Parts: sequence; C-alpha cells; structure tokens
Amino acid sequence: MTDQDRSPLGQVVFVDDDKHVRNAGRQTLELAGYEVDCLESAQNALHRLSPEWPGVVVSDIKMPGMDGFAFLNQALEIDRDLPVVLITGHGDISMAVKAIRDGAYDFIEKPFPTDVLVDVVGRAMEKRRLTLENRSLRREVEIGNAPGPRILGNSPSIQKLRHLAVNIADTGADVMIHGETGTGKELVANFLHEHSKRRDKNFVAVNCGAVPEDLIESELFGHEAGAFTGAAKRRVGKFEHANGGTILLDEIESTSPALQVKLLRVLQERHIERLGSNTQVPLDLRVVAATKVDLQHLVQAEKFREDLYYRLNVVVIEVPPLRERLEDIPLLFQHFVLEACSRHDRDPMVLGGEQARVLMSHTWPGNVRELQHAAERFVLFGDGLSTDLSRIIKGLNSGEDATLAQQVGNFEKSLIAQELARHKGDIKKTMEALGVPRKTLYDKMQKFGLSRRNYL
Repeated sequence: MTDQDRSPLGQVVFVDDDKHVRNAGRQTLELAGYEVDCLESAQNALHRLSPEWPGVVVSDIKMPGMDGFAFLNQALEIDRDLPVVLITGHGDISMAVKAIRDGAYDFIEKPFPTDVLVDVVGRAMEKRRLTLENRSLRREVEIGNAPGPRILGNSPSIQKLRHLAVNIADTGADVMIHGETGTGKELVANFLHEHSKRRDKNFVAVNCGAVPEDLIESELFGHEAGAFTGAAKRRVGKFEHANGGTILLDEIESTSPALQVKLLRVLQERHIERLGSNTQVPLDLRVVAATKVDLQHLVQAEKFREDLYYRLNVVVIEVPPLRERLEDIPLLFQHFVLEACSRHDRDPMVLGGEQARVLMSHTWPGNVRELQHAAERFVLFGDGLSTDLSRIIKGLNSGEDATLAQQVGNFEKSLIAQELARHKGDIKKTMEALGVPRKTLYDKMQKFGLSRRNYL
C-alpha cells in the first residue's frame, strides 16, 4: 500500500507561533499517519472547528494575540468535548493543573519526545471518535423514537441508510435518492424533512413523470395572470410553495432538456421567476431528487445534463430493493398489518414462523409497496393465522389464474370493507359513499362475508 492509498488516521490542527516547532510537529504527526493543518494564530484555528469536526487540536500556550488558555476556552465553547492538547516551553505544575482544570485533554512540556506527542494525539483522537459515535447513536435513538416517518429494518443496508439519513437530515445539503420503484424513496425524503429544522414548513412532492410536459413549468415555477391561454389568475408554483421547507422532485430522469436547464439555474441561484413575470422570487429550501434509473448512464447517452447530474449528486442515498434485505420482510409486513388492522378496526394479528418463511420466499418485484398491498389484503380478506399467505401475495387469485368475475369481486369486497371501516360500520354513510342502494349493499356484504359488527 502506498502513502497515497492510506487514509489518514484523523485530522490535527497544530497551532504555534514558532515556525520550527510547527514544521517539527507536522513532520512527526504526518509520519504517524495524521492529516495536519499548521497555523501560527489561535484566532485562525477557531474557524476550523465545529461540533462535527473529527479531529484534535494541539496548541502552544505562550503566543502573541490570543494565548493558549484563551483559545482553549473559546474552542470548548464551540464543543465542550473537543480534545485540546496544550504545549509550552515555560511550564510548571501550577500551569499544568490550570490547563487540565480548564478542560484541556492533556498538557505537554517542551521539548518533548516525538513518541510522547504521537501517543497523546492518538489517545485524544480515539476519545474524539468515540464522542462523535456516541452522539450519532443518541441522535439515531432520539429520531427513532420521535413521531413522523420511520425507516424500518435491521438489515445492514438499511442500518447504513438510516445512519446516513440521520447524519444529513439537519444539514442544508441537497440530496439524490436512488432506488427501484416501490422501495420507499418518498418516505426517505419525508424522513429527511421531518428530522430537519425545516420540519415546520412544507414538504412538497412532485412526480415529474406524471405531469404533462406542457404543464410542468407552470406546476413548478407558477405563473402570472395572462401568462398563457387559460391563466386567469396568478398561481404559486411548487418551488414557491415549498419555500422554507423541502421539495422532492421524483422521477427527475423524465424531465426534458429545456426543463433541466431551468432546474440547474434554480439549484445554483436559489430563485425562480413565475411564468409571465420578470420578478425574482428568492428561495430557501432543500431540494431532494429521486430516480429509479442510473442517471450516469443517461448522462453518457446524452439524455440527461451532466452539469445537473453533478449538481444533484452531492449526497446520494441508495435505497436497497426488498430482495436484498430479506430479513426485514417479516418486520415490515407485521408493521403494515398492524397499521391496516387499526385502519379497518380489526383485532391485531401476529404472524407465525411459517408465514414469515412464505413471505421471505417471494421475490417482491414491487418492493415495499407490493408488500404493503399484500398486508392490506391479508387484513381485509384473511381469517387470521390460517390464511394462505401464498394466495394473499398473489392477490387471492387475482392474477393469471383468476377469472374476470373473481377479480371484480375481490375489488368490490376491498372497496366495501374500506368504506365500512372509514364510517365505523354506519350502513347509511357507507351506501352513500359507494353510491349503491341499501339492499344492494346488504346483498354484497352477505356475498363477501362482511358484517358491520366488525367495524363498530
């Protein structure tokens, strides 16, 4: 392995007004494998620090301007757990005691052997690593217990995704989410929004592939009255509606080249102009783009702008397909079953081991969305643990083995059950919602084995 291939053990800011001491410190620590930033001013060093900075500070005490003790106090105001090692050529026991009492990680007298410096920095770096890991874990636990969308699963890929989402949720970085259809890309985007400081503003999701091309610009940017035929009054677009919050541009790959140019300008300049207006509307929002395809391949095929791709590709979250996280399937299915039981006023149902095996043997091409629909059918059409999950997964013979009458019947049963649940068994409200006579509703309920008592 070459030195270029070896990643540094961590970052060290080394502060000393003596050039020879700085050079010696840099050489010693770089040989030990650290990335070293040498500065002659303590004031300049403060700008390098933050609560997330993963490094150690080594600072001289006797310096012109801000001395080491003043620097220590200000550094600990930025992060009280930041390891600061103080060094001096004029030390005594009282100075050492003061340094430790004020919060320094350690105190070293000059001249010091190189191995002493390396040892102290190594121990300080390990403390910093553990501190940041513990903070991250506490934040994950807090977010996991907080209300709002949750990213469920214990597979390594989901744990990695959740860890990344937690750590970037409250940053200002735009995000690209990549995953197959039905994997939960919008859930991840919503998770980022709800666990950020933007949570009190709007989360706006736009499916770029579902809006006709001649309407997408008006949908996103809004328009003024008279901007085009049919524009009778001013309309606020999705970008403006999401101002202060988060906008999700789903199926970003379906946008036209002309729209991609305008999206790039919005991302770079953070303002929009409504159609028919010359007035710029400033934006303060986070942009999350989602795609089910490899955008880099589209760039190579000249079907997606390269500059827009790299502007969106700052932080990428990969959402794994369900077939790559089989161990999460029983947990997710049980979660969706309990949600459906609550929604349809059914008694909670718990899966057995054989049912979990059946679930995990299916390939789930529709991913989490397909699993959620199967759970809904399990609650609506099943009769508890005796239910044949294989048939539930296939839509209760609604696939290639089902007749048209069977498919229509399954659909009718599902609709009636949902309306009975929504109206808590009220027959009058259910028949009005479905638009059918009372006798027709009773006949259908008897045919499908539905009783209003189950929804009271």
